[in-house]
Amino acid sequence: MNKELKAVLASWGRSFLAAVVAQLIVLGDGVLDLNRDGIRSLAAAGLAAVLPVILRWLNPDDVAFGNKGE
Repeated sequence: MNKELKAVLASWGRSFLAAVVAQLIVLGDGVLDLNRDGIRSLAAAGLAAVLPVILRWLNPDDVAFGNKGE
């Protein structure tokens, strides 16, 4: 795994984790008390957080993460 891919994956992970933790705080439930709706809201928050990073990766003109078609 090259250095650039590691940076992209780390950015995705940080964004996802921050959104999931924020959503857990908002829900106010314990992790073990989550029901189906709680899990769906966590997944939606994580996806919403990662989408901008994915869009940056798909943009070949983005100097930090742009997919250069390699």
